[in-house]
Amino acid sequence: MSGTDAKEVTARAAPKDLTQPAAEPVHKLGLNLLVALVVGSIIGSGIFGLPQNMAAGAGAGAILIGWTITGIGMLLLVRVYQMLSMRKPELDNGVYAYARALSGEYVGFNSAWGYWVSAWIGNVGYLVAAFGALGYFFPVFGTGNSPAAIAGASVVLWVIHLLVLRGIQGAAVLNAVVTLAKIVPLLLFIALVAMAFKVETFSLNFWGDASLGSVLDQVKSTMLVTVWVFIGIEGASVYSARARKREDVGRATVIGFLICLLLLMSVSLLSLGVFNQPTLAGLKNPSMAGVLEDAVGTWGAVLIYVGLIVSVGGGFLAWMLLAAESLFTPAGGGVMPKWLGQTNDKHVPANALWLTNGMVQLFLILTLFSKASYLALISLSTAMILLPYLFSAAYGLLLAWRGEGVKAAIQRADVPIAALATVYCLWLLYAAGFKYLLLSALLYVPGVVLYAWAKRQRQERVFTPWEWAILATLVVLAGVAATLLIMGRLGL
Repeated sequence: MSGTDAKEVTARAAPKDLTQPAAEPVHKLGLNLLVALVVGSIIGSGIFGLPQNMAAGAGAGAILIGWTITGIGMLLLVRVYQMLSMRKPELDNGVYAYARALSGEYVGFNSAWGYWVSAWIGNVGYLVAAFGALGYFFPVFGTGNSPAAIAGASVVLWVIHLLVLRGIQGAAVLNAVVTLAKIVPLLLFIALVAMAFKVETFSLNFWGDASLGSVLDQVKSTMLVTVWVFIGIEGASVYSARARKREDVGRATVIGFLICLLLLMSVSLLSLGVFNQPTLAGLKNPSMAGVLEDAVGTWGAVLIYVGLIVSVGGGFLAWMLLAAESLFTPAGGGVMPKWLGQTNDKHVPANALWLTNGMVQLFLILTLFSKASYLALISLSTAMILLPYLFSAAYGLLLAWRGEGVKAAIQRADVPIAALATVYCLWLLYAAGFKYLLLSALLYVPGVVLYAWAKRQRQERVFTPWEWAILATLVVLAGVAATLLIMGRLGL
């Protein structure tokens, strides 16, 4: 953590000279659209595989503990984002700006870079999941990574790309409509499975059998899954510059979180009352389809597959918007190349969008050769976002400790909240395991090319001594990861 005083922190966070500032958006996003952006980015494909993903490594008791930790931890993180939006309303795109204000430009860049990589890798996972669902109706698509599926996913990618280029406001409205549409099958699932729920099934072998390991191991196995399905709680913060009212950013974050928490916990826990843990763990994904098919018949599976396709479409759109914005704002702050800060005549960050979807297309093609599974993709995507979350929580703790921006009574309440949120983020890094931290380092290092490019454009020294140490650490970890990959001892 930087030892600079409050003035230095604020100065570093403020965008520096922007040679070609983006035009102010004509339309601003209201509370409803911001809530829809949060819910739309959280509820994607993850919830549809949640019953099997959770049961694969944990019994009902450990899953309950996992949800308790995640619910409290994410609520604390939500509260931090709400608190930061009130204390530092001048900072746009919190995931980037908070990290930059905390520890300087290179840390801010890495937070934005990690968030961006997480977003487009997650979108690759979304497309694989969507065409895997279509494979239920059209076997040519297989599990989502067949040649036909990749061809279809590529068409969908560029059609939505062209849609977003027509305007952020229109894309946000479409996302709101799709978000409402995809909640309907989830509510039907919850109602129907609740009627089929059996207490004796839920309580059978409550703490799992010996093959699952200790309760702690089981709880750790749930962490990447639960964090994955909650990624997106920061969506309103990322779009803070486009909010009609700054206070709506915090409100949208809390409302969106509570809606999603209820949906996610209901789907996960109610399923354990239909199938026991070993049976649920053996289901094909999307496992919600298998659960509902057992409860009501074949039409239940069809409902879930259709719901998954609609849901992934909305989640994909929301994350395409978030990914482009996570490059656009840092370009305005001078830590990304200037061309990523350029917009088209619809005020859309077009260059950032082209780069984002170019990477999605490249990784779609790579899935043909690597056969990377949906679960592997989302695990890597989740690991990439853990550091941005940690930086936000740590910055919240710094501001609360210093008492910046609010009255003393509020400061006293915020210090323990931000401290516990920081501890939760550290726990997530531990729970993720060394494998995904190494793979994350391998993806963080290439970003230095864009950062150096941006600094050279501003004719500034690229790194401070502190930033050289950060880069050296990343390079060492990336070297270890590359060596283990070559030796076949590490992989997705």
